[in-house]
Amino acid sequence: MSSLRSRVARLIGRGARPAPMPARPSPVGPPLVGFVVHGAGGVHPASAHIRVTGRMSALAASGAARVAQVDPVRWADGTDTAHLDAILVQRDAFPLTSLDAALARARAEGTRIVAEVDDDFFSREARDRLAQAEYDPQRLAAVDRLVRSADAVVVSTDVLREVLAAEGVRSVVVRNAVQPGLWSADPVQPDADGPRRVLYMGTATHGGDLDLLRPVFDGLVDDDDRPVRLEVVGVTADDHGWYDRLEVPPGATHYPDFVAFLRANTRRWSAGVAPLTDNRFNDAKSDLKFLEYTMLGLPFVGSDRPSYAGVDAHGGLLAGDDVDAWRGALRTAFREGAQRVDRARAHVTAARAVVPGAEPEWRAALGI
Repeated sequence: MSSLRSRVARLIGRGARPAPMPARPSPVGPPLVGFVVHGAGGVHPASAHIRVTGRMSALAASGAARVAQVDPVRWADGTDTAHLDAILVQRDAFPLTSLDAALARARAEGTRIVAEVDDDFFSREARDRLAQAEYDPQRLAAVDRLVRSADAVVVSTDVLREVLAAEGVRSVVVRNAVQPGLWSADPVQPDADGPRRVLYMGTATHGGDLDLLRPVFDGLVDDDDRPVRLEVVGVTADDHGWYDRLEVPPGATHYPDFVAFLRANTRRWSAGVAPLTDNRFNDAKSDLKFLEYTMLGLPFVGSDRPSYAGVDAHGGLLAGDDVDAWRGALRTAFREGAQRVDRARAHVTAARAVVPGAEPEWRAALGI
């Protein structure tokens, strides 16, 4: 009997034990959906938590499916004998060298393959930018091969859907959403001592966007002539005198721990900013920063780019690339922060939260 069980699929959640899984579909009971993301044992990159594992938790809670993380190499070579009704793969989490074997097994066993991407991995400009940040050619090739071979493709934005359509690939949009249990609904009262601080957090792919803010914060003061300083979390490893850095403590790179770290520091900040330069890669990005800043209790100020289109209807503030527009938006955020956060939180919790039984487009992509 044990030889028929998966030895590699793990129920999601830190410390979860491997669950017995039949080697062939059970005649009764919900389907088994596997997922392939980087990390294991509940410890994953932020994108995996936001785009995949939170939704898998909600799917399992709804009773519509059983879910389990799958080791891609062992599933591809057959060491993991679990039959999967569907397998969702995020970005490049399936190694290129194992993809052909996995695709052959999926065809033989009737397993639906779903690709999940939340960035532009396809336009030349985007691929050049990703290569400079963190993606080697094999990682980029793995994403391309997966997306072109999948039974369904899930993306995070309308612009990204259009990028894929230009490549001849159909996809469905499932927008980013927050997991309510990670956040607090408590109001935030910024510290009154010292300079007023503004948060900018992000990954290494945003290093070039940071430069947009340099002239904005050069000598910036609020309506009461209180100095305003930008505080950066992540984004770049460089240190320059025109902004301050807040280092993420060891161990807090795990997304739930990172959120807890941010929540512990919310009184430092009077707003959160999200600059984006004018390029195709940024245009395909999602409004995740609006969701995260909102759930931190910070008013949002972002670039008036396609990624953030519409957030101004829900309390966010948008600014063009000129310095005066950014400074005006920031001062408005300082004056109206509480009211704008209330509006934004009401919208995000009602329309952009992961809850069991929601997101029919995502479930349809999985075939359930």
